Amino acid sequence: MCLCLTLALPFQAVHETILNNKFLIVRTKELMWRREDSQRFYQEHSGRFFYQRLVEFMASGPMRAYILAHEDAVARWRSLMGPTKVYRARNTAPDSIRGAYGLTDTRNTTHGSDSVASARREIATFFPEFSESLWYQQDEPHLRCGLAHYDAGERVHSLPKAGRTESS
Repeated sequence: MCLCLTLALPFQAVHETILNNKFLIVRTKELMWRREDSQRFYQEHSGRFFYQRLVEFMASGPMRAYILAHEDAVARWRSLMGPTKVYRARNTAPDSIRGAYGLTDTRNTTHGSDSVASARREIATFFPEFSESLWYQQDEPHLRCGLAHYDAGERVHSLPKAGRTESS
């Protein structure tokens, strides 16, 4: 089965959870968003009661963005994150990321794409240099076969040196 991609914006404590659940970390970067970046990213929520709190929180400090790969990555990541509402997560999915680490509904520890189309759009926002089509052509077939190597220093999975491509 083909590997799929999703965007993840987790807190640092979630990194081990990602690895323990057999996600491949295709790319990662640390960044600091300005308020304007958060407003642009969450514009679909503009006018909703939580919008301002969400924008302020996302611009309040450094964050790490990931491109994750797994079979059915979007659904698996959303399941691992748990319900958006922290109260619900703590009661119905206490072992989920949000159940374990979430503080409030707008500070619920992580973001995940809600569809493959959203994942494409969001990955392009955070990783404009990443070519999804090139990754699917060159890297995905090798990674799907189990050739991934985790580089703890770089905090990403890659192909062994001999199988590495330009998109790696």
